Parts: sequence; structure tokens; C-alpha cells
Amino acid sequence: MLVMVLLLLAGFAALYFGADWMVRGAAGLQGSLGLSPIVIGLTVVSLGTSAPELIVAILATLRGNADIAVGNVLGSNLANIGLILGITAMVRPLLVADRVVRREIPIMILLTVLLFPIILDHEVDRWEGGILVACLAGYLTYVFYRGRKAPAPLLSEYSQRAKGVKPRKTLAIVQDIGFLLAGTAGLLMGGRAIVESAIYLSRNLGISELGMGLTVVAIGTSLPELATSIMAAARKQTDIAVGNVIGSNIFNLLAVLGITGVIKPIAVDPGVHWVELPAVVTLSLLVLLVSLSPMSKGEYRIRRWEGALLLGTYLWMGTWIL
Repeated sequence: MLVMVLLLLAGFAALYFGADWMVRGAAGLQGSLGLSPIVIGLTVVSLGTSAPELIVAILATLRGNADIAVGNVLGSNLANIGLILGITAMVRPLLVADRVVRREIPIMILLTVLLFPIILDHEVDRWEGGILVACLAGYLTYVFYRGRKAPAPLLSEYSQRAKGVKPRKTLAIVQDIGFLLAGTAGLLMGGRAIVESAIYLSRNLGISELGMGLTVVAIGTSLPELATSIMAAARKQTDIAVGNVIGSNIFNLLAVLGITGVIKPIAVDPGVHWVELPAVVTLSLLVLLVSLSPMSKGEYRIRRWEGALLLGTYLWMGTWIL
């Protein structure tokens, strides 16, 4: 048991550093190709915030433990809003850009609701996964277009690093490739360690695999979002913190479930339709509600007590779901 707990913790560490190294390598390579910070930032968001969930979901589904994959995605979205935004807002009130309130949060809610008909047959099969991937392509196209029209802070703290990336020499490019490969290896090893240990612990502790995915695995794979949000808040870049979380949730729904479903159909527990998914919708609506506190023209905020409300709701939902 102790060995499996240590393996789980080691898996989380490997995922965290693997995502960071992958981000470094990807940002450096894209900068060497002369791509704009907008393009780098958006692709880095998808790599940095959703790669842990994607790896865990694919490995769990291929191993026949789809409950861990589904629980990880829904649990990560719950943790991103309730735990990460809640704690970050309690540390420092969060500014929320107008575009996030009017576009990103409603898009996140709409995509979450879209899952209801998709999982009605208790499965995300290949064509449904294809629909989610197509929605991802449409969302990226839309954001690229909006980003070129009106440059704004990108969805993640990682984008700030991308702005300083310039064309690099051959040795630096080799180094970037090394970071990319090391990050990929870290993600794969960490993902496998998490899946194996989560299966063992769920069976020996009497916790369902869905419950394990919703809690322990979800919080662990949300570490990149937690780190970037807290760092952004500390640097007074609180609008980036909110955008990072909302962007991550969108990518979890579209990229993680979509790509995994295309690779292998994902079996979904019937209870998800009535318990876990409504919980994600409820918390998503709550973050929209608390984000509507006006501060000035074109800006909103999540105040400390509203952050406490998000965190308290998340903790209450945890006891209710489990």
C-alpha cells in the first residue's frame, strides 16, 4: 500500500515536470519557426494544461479502466473551478476580462451541456469523439481569429514565456527538442504510474475507480493549473489566472475526451449523467454568476468571499458525489 501511494506521488511529480518540460521545448521550437506569441500561447495552453489529463485518460481507457478517465476529466474541471479559482481568489481577488465572461465561460458551459446527449448511451464512441475534436478545431480557429483582431492576455501564464521566445541557434533547438522528448517521457511514465496506483488503491481502499478519478487523480493532474494560477495571482496577472482555468476546462472536454474517444470508445458509468455531470454544470454556472461582479468598464472580478463560496461549494459537492 505504501509503495503504491509513493508511486502515485511520483506519478504526479513526473506529470508536473513533464508538462513543464514539454511546454519549454514546444515554446522554444515554435519560436524558432517564427510563429507569433498568440499561436505559441494557444498551443502551449493545450499542451501545458491538458497533457496530464490526456495521457491519464488514454492509458486508463486502453487498460479498460474508463471510469478513471471520465472521473479525471470531470473531477479536474470541478477542481479547476472550485479548488483552484476558489483558493486563488481568496489569496487575491481575481480580475476577469470581459471576453472571458462573455465568451469563454459561456462556451465552457455550452460544451459541458453538450456532453449530456453524447453520453446518453453511456459511451463516448469514435464518431462522438470526432465531434468533440471537430469542436476543438472550431474553437481554436475562433480564438486564433479573435486573437489577431484584438490581442489580449492569453489563456495561460505560459504565454508570457512565449512572448520572449526568439529565433534560436542550432544548439538551442537541439536543447528544445531534448526538453520536448523528456517532457513526453515524463508524461508517459507519470501517467502510467498514476493509472496503476489508482487502480490498486481504489480496489484496496473500497473506493470506486470513478471516485478515485474524481478526487485524487483529478487534483493531481490539476497541479499545472494550480501552479500557474497562483503564480499569475502573485504577479497580479489575475485575469490570466481565470483565463487559464477556463481554457483548461474547455480543452479537457474537447481534447481529452475527444482524442481518447477516437482512439478507443470510452465507457461511461450511467450515474455520471445524473450526478457528476450536473455537478460540473452547476459549478460552471456558479463561476459565471460570481464573475459578474462589476469593477470597471470591460472588467469584472471574483472577490475573496466569492472565492470562498466556490471552494465551499466544491468541498460540499465532493462529499455529495462520493
